[in-house]
Formats: sequence, structure tokens, C-alpha cells
Amino acid sequence: MDLESIPGVGEKTARALSELDEPERALRSGDVARIAEAPGITQGRAARIARGAIRREHDDPGGFLATDRAREVYREVLGLLKEWTVTDYAAQRLETIYPSPSRSRIEEVQAFAADAIDIEYDEAVLDALEGVEPLATPGDVRVRERCLATTDAERYSEARAAIPELSVEVVEDAQGLAELARGYSTVIALDESFAGVTVEGDVQVRPDALETPAEVVPERPLAFFARNRDRLRAAIAVHRAADLDPACDVDALADGLSRLAEDGTVAGDEELDRLTTAVDDLDAAAGTAESVANDRLREAIREKDVTIEGSDLLSLVERGAGVDSLLSRELADEYAAAVAAAREHLIEALDLDQGEAEIARRAFGDEPTFPVERDEDAIGRLREELTAAKERRAGRLKRDLAADLADQREGARQLVRDALELDVELAIARFAREYECAMPEFVWEPTGATGDPAGFAIEGGRSPLLDEPLAAIDPVDYGVSGVALLSGVNSGGKTSTLDLVASVVVLAHMGLPVPADDVRLRRFDDLHYHAKTQGTLDAGAFESTVREFADLAQGGEGSLVLVDELESITEPGASAKIIAGILEALSENGATAVFVSHLAGEIREMADYDVTVDGIEAVGLVDGELEVNRSPVKEHLARSTPELIVEKLAGESEALFYDRLLEKFE
Repeated sequence: MDLESIPGVGEKTARALSELDEPERALRSGDVARIAEAPGITQGRAARIARGAIRREHDDPGGFLATDRAREVYREVLGLLKEWTVTDYAAQRLETIYPSPSRSRIEEVQAFAADAIDIEYDEAVLDALEGVEPLATPGDVRVRERCLATTDAERYSEARAAIPELSVEVVEDAQGLAELARGYSTVIALDESFAGVTVEGDVQVRPDALETPAEVVPERPLAFFARNRDRLRAAIAVHRAADLDPACDVDALADGLSRLAEDGTVAGDEELDRLTTAVDDLDAAAGTAESVANDRLREAIREKDVTIEGSDLLSLVERGAGVDSLLSRELADEYAAAVAAAREHLIEALDLDQGEAEIARRAFGDEPTFPVERDEDAIGRLREELTAAKERRAGRLKRDLAADLADQREGARQLVRDALELDVELAIARFAREYECAMPEFVWEPTGATGDPAGFAIEGGRSPLLDEPLAAIDPVDYGVSGVALLSGVNSGGKTSTLDLVASVVVLAHMGLPVPADDVRLRRFDDLHYHAKTQGTLDAGAFESTVREFADLAQGGEGSLVLVDELESITEPGASAKIIAGILEALSENGATAVFVSHLAGEIREMADYDVTVDGIEAVGLVDGELEVNRSPVKEHLARSTPELIVEKLAGESEALFYDRLLEKFE
């Protein structure tokens, strides 16, 4: 697929899309989440790109929604669909479902929607969907305690490109390697020539390191899973609640995620937690241990009765001896006990093992001194030992966890995509159930000779655009083949009927279920819906409107034309003549049209053919309110509201005046 051939995709966008794995597949399937992974492309932009790609795939010229009111109806029904989505992704994904004249596109979405409306779900699925989002790309990963080492400049360049997360150093020999080992906790030598070289520190000779980056930098795959941990857990919950067939081993994935902290480190390992806590608490524990020793020794000194003979004191002074000598002579046991308490406190506070405890004991010497002070060199050695042990443990755990998760990455991506797509399907299913929808039947090649309708036939239709509960909406049956006038009383439902027809036709051409018991219609090339004009148009606007209908009359064979009270554009007498002429042209051209008009009788008289006039009939007045049969009656000119009122008055009074008025309507 030539990416730049997609409407709205230029060179820069095509370059961004080409960085995706299988961009053509994502575009053809309308995978908004995958498209949005391309650099600089938002979900909204991804939806527009997907729609352009779908149009190109199905050779769809676009322009099905030919008027402002037609586009308004589409946005309204799309908004109703979006109300049933849980995720932002599903709302954007629905933007790729649009009304199309292309049979292949309609049938493609129909197959998707037919499966969707059969899905069973419960609140647990919807709750789980709350946490699902498209997967995010982790930021740049940098690992500072490890490095790669090589003696070869070309190998250096390869290493920087293959594993940018690590520093790459050039060394000349084993001595250079040893120097690196003093600055890094782990050095990975890439050259076979270093095999067998003994260097102090953690030096690994891995000539194959560039071929297995996940083993060298487990932080790379772990960063992806850590960044998306909550989203993946939510997707797992969706699959379990909806009993979906997962794209990966969800139990293994859930177990791996449970061992992963939000920052990409390994969680839940007691030994690593112990070492981490020991390193973090070392200084504080050593300080407390000092205090323990000094408190014990200070208390012992207070309680000790020390007697020094004059000759002994003189001898101590002459030898330059100080308090330490006195402690050694008089308080040796007490000092030993104080130091032992300090050592035990340090060991217990840090929960040290036997080897670490041996180093910790050296932090407090056996030679008496007051105050007792820790040996910083010994503390430093203990810190190095604990840090090295922690990093070794963390490294091994990271490698093990990365190995467990690395192979799950593509499956995890599909897991999230499937959960997001389920939200799209459920939105369609929930919309269909709310409005009691049915899948429409298309007549792809309508011909009057076979008896198939050249227009539409709706049974039990309920307009979703009415601001009423579904139970309060009277179902409407209406069908038109060719061109018809629709008459009826004011507030009888003529405009609502046009809205119903427009909604059904738009949803059907989107490939979606429609709010009716049964619908049969032809495939239309475009929809022209002209809403009621507010007030008489000026000369320029009137001319523009007439030109628009002239173009439509010349080339509208596959069009559906819905017009609401066109007579309001100019004087009633002229309007009737103009509408009659438009109907004649549309009828000759084979278009399907419904014109709502209060001038149906006048238009029929002026037309040069037998115009079909349907009527929304008012049964009568009940307590001053119209009682209306909302389904248009075929071949029937509906009575006006004034006629009904006069008829009511004539029935209630013996005055001849009302009868004479009533005769004028005949």
C-alpha cells in the first residue's frame, strides 16, 4: 500500500506510519490504537487516517452525507453510539465507522456488527473495561551500573546501536577492563579475546550479547510491562470476565506482572527486599548501634566504683596513657558487653546473614575507647558487600522475569487490542438493545420490474433523535419507492418521520443495526437532507437553493432526497410550482425522495404526473390535543389542523356557519 495515497496522509505522516509493524494491516482493519503508536499521531488523527485508508481500500469516493442536515444526523447517531462506550479508544474507533455507498464496506461492517449484537456481557465486563487503555511506549531506559566493553571501533558502533541503554567503552587490554570494573558493578566484554582473563569484579565475557539484548538489558522489556502494568491487568480482567479466548497465557502474564514494580524493578522477592532495606538503612543502623554501645558504657561507668592508687595514676600519666588505658584496665568486661550489644543491634536491625554479619562485627573494634565509634572502613566494606549482593540478586531476578515476559509482549499487545475492540462491539450491542434495533436488508440492485423497492421500507421504526424514552415513542411504518409528498397536520410527526428515515439510512449505510423491527432498502449513493428553512430566503440564497436541486435532478439517480417544507423559501404559489418541477425531474431521474409540504394538494395539481401523496393522519382532537396516527397512510392527503377544528365545532353546534366552512375543505 502506498501510504501517501491515503487521503490526508502526506510525506511526513507516511514516514511516521512506516515505523509501525505491519502498518498496512493496521490501516485496513481500522486499528486506531496501533496507528496511534506511530510518532506524533494522536488517537483522533489515527481515526481520520484509518477512515481515509478504509475509503481507499473500498474505492469509496466519500461525500455520502451531501448536506449539512445529513451530516448533523450522522453526528447525532454517532454521538448516541459513543454514549455506550467505556473507553476513549472505542469512541475514537467508532469514528472509523461512517456511512458509505460501497457494498463491500457495508457488508464488512455488517458482519462485525452482526457478531457484536449477539455478545453476552455483564457489569463485571464493563467495570473491567474502565481500566483498559491503548498501550503506552516507555520512555528512554538508561542503565548506569552496567557497561559494554570492546577493543574494536566497529564493534563499538554496533553496540551503541543495538543496546543504547548501556554505556559502551573502548578498552585496549585486560588492565582497561579491570579499571572499568572498579567503576561499574558489571562489565560485559564483547570480545572473545577476553575469555579466560581473570579480573577483579563482575566481568562477563559475552560475544553474543548484541544478539540477545533482553538478557543483557532486561530493563528494556521490563520497562514496557512496567509502564503498562495496570492496563494489562485490566485487559486480563476483561478477558476473564467476558470469557474471551486470550492471545497469550494470561495466568503467566498476571504472575509476571505481580512480580514487577511500577518503576520496572522486581517486586515481591524477600531476599531482594532485605538487601535493599539493609543498604538503605545501613547508616542509620550504624549510628543507632553506636548509641547503644555508648549508652551501655556510660551507664556502666556511672555505676562502677573505680579506685586508682596514687602510684598507679602517676605511672599512667608518665606513660602518657589516657582514658582508653583506664577503660582497658578497669572496664574491659563492660566495654566488651557494650560493643557486643552494638554489633548485635547492627546485625539484627539489618537482618544480615552469616557472611554479612561477620563483616558487620568489624564495625566496632575490641580495643576499648570512649566514646565508642564505628569503623568507617568496615561500614564501607559492608555497604559494598550488601550493594553488590543486591545488584546481583536484582540482576538475576530481572533477567528471569524479562525472560518470562519477553515472549508475551506481542500477545499482551493483542490482549489489550482485543479488550478495546470488545468495548467497540459492546457499544454497538448496547445501542442495539437500547433502541430495539434490527439488521437491515439491502437490495443491492433494485429494479421496479422485480417488485423490489427502489427506495426504503421501514416497519416499527423509532427515531433515536427524539428526546423521549423509547417506550413513549409510537412505532412508525413507512416506505417510499420513487418520489413522494408527505402531508400532515402541524406537530403530527412529519419532521420526526424524516429524521427516522435519515437515521435508518445513515446507520444502515454505516453497516450497523437500525432502530426498527424490520428495514429493507436500496443502496443509496448519497443522502440529501434539507431541513426546514427559517423564513423566506433572499434572492441570492433562493437562486443557490434552486441551482442545488437542478444539479441533483440531473445526476441523482442513486440519491435519497429528504426535504422539509421547501415552500418556506419563497411565496406559497411560486413554491408549489418549483417543488412540482423538482419532483418531476427527480422522478424522471429515478431518485428516491420524500418532500414534506403543507402544499401537497397544490403541488399535485401542478405536477405533470401522478405524484404520490402520503399523509400523517390526525384521528381527531381529544381535550384540545391532536390524536395522530404516526405512520403515514399511503396515497392519502392528510387533513389539516384547521379542518379538524372546524369539523369539531360543526359537530358541537347547530350553527350553519361551521358547516359552510367545512364545505370549503372538500
